[in-house]
Amino acid sequence: MPQYRIIVDLSDFRLYLLDGDRVVREFPVAIGKMATETPPGTYLIVNKQPNPGGPFGAYWLGLSKPHYGIHGTNDPSSIGKAVSHGCIRMHNEDVVQLAALVPVQTQVTIRP
Repeated sequence: MPQYRIIVDLSDFRLYLLDGDRVVREFPVAIGKMATETPPGTYLIVNKQPNPGGPFGAYWLGLSKPHYGIHGTNDPSSIGKAVSHGCIRMHNEDVVQLAALVPVQTQVTIRP
């Protein structure tokens, strides 16, 4: 049984999916802009919602920090940039892959 955890590295705009200490997937992401930075820390995925509507793309993975999550985007050109209101944006096909792998309660560490 995989022991997944997620590390989001804000400095390189990447999300890493680890099984134990081994990186098994790596995805490019967009992060919060200067006025609404993505908050570093360790959180848990508390809910998962396919097709949440609005600007959240194909999937929403809500974090234990209220109003923050990992989600898809309807603006793929934003990936790799600091443009969000603090959430972690992924390409829709990437967030669907991630959501299929990680259960609720998966640890997410966001590091500067």
